Amino acid sequence: MEAAEEGRQQLDTASVVNAKRTLLELLGRAGVFAGDAEELIGLIEAGALALAHEEISGIVRSAPGEKGELYESGWLDGTQAVADELGELAERALRSAVASGPPDPEQDARTPVRRTQVERAKVAVLPLYLSFTTVSDLDPEVSEQVLKAVLGTMDSRQRAGYAGRLAQFAAAERARLERLYAEFGPGSAIAVHGRYSLLHSPSSVAVLERLAAAPSALREEWDAAELPPAWLEGLTTAWDSAV
Repeated sequence: MEAAEEGRQQLDTASVVNAKRTLLELLGRAGVFAGDAEELIGLIEAGALALAHEEISGIVRSAPGEKGELYESGWLDGTQAVADELGELAERALRSAVASGPPDPEQDARTPVRRTQVERAKVAVLPLYLSFTTVSDLDPEVSEQVLKAVLGTMDSRQRAGYAGRLAQFAAAERARLERLYAEFGPGSAIAVHGRYSLLHSPSSVAVLERLAAAPSALREEWDAAELPPAWLEGLTTAWDSAV
């Protein structure tokens, strides 16, 4: 074996396919539907390409200048071409993962909310919620219904990136969210109050993000899901008062 081959470890196509099939079989045995499992794996693949694109894009801006202008120009052109191709690959992988092309402005691009999309949202909201408050014994345990309403305001591509959107929202509104949970959440002076019950649920972070980003669509989905109107009104009041 060549020295270069010994130093660089890369998976061949057969090994990658084998790992993917193995994971699909294991997830199937755990009760995950094949379509859901394929979507999860597809999102990971698309994410790996997106991260590679981001890294290569950084290299484009740091060409070694000590080898002359011609070398630098060739470096920039070459790395830009690679970055552009990686960006295209990442975009195609994402489209394939969510089984959806660019939204058609002539029709509603929303699709029924799938179980794994709800599970991904659950995984995303819990650590964010715990960064502002604590687990509450008064959690009304309606996370699935609430998160379905939240995700119902988005198309498949938006749901695929919702964890990132939530993280950005939490970072941008950290001070306001800290005030809100301190005043109305677990441990506050009004810990037991039906109107603010949802602040005892991790799903409240997702609802607050939608109240800020898409209030009309959220109310439409909320009514369709027949969730208590008082919860949404309470969150709206608390959010407005925490400015």
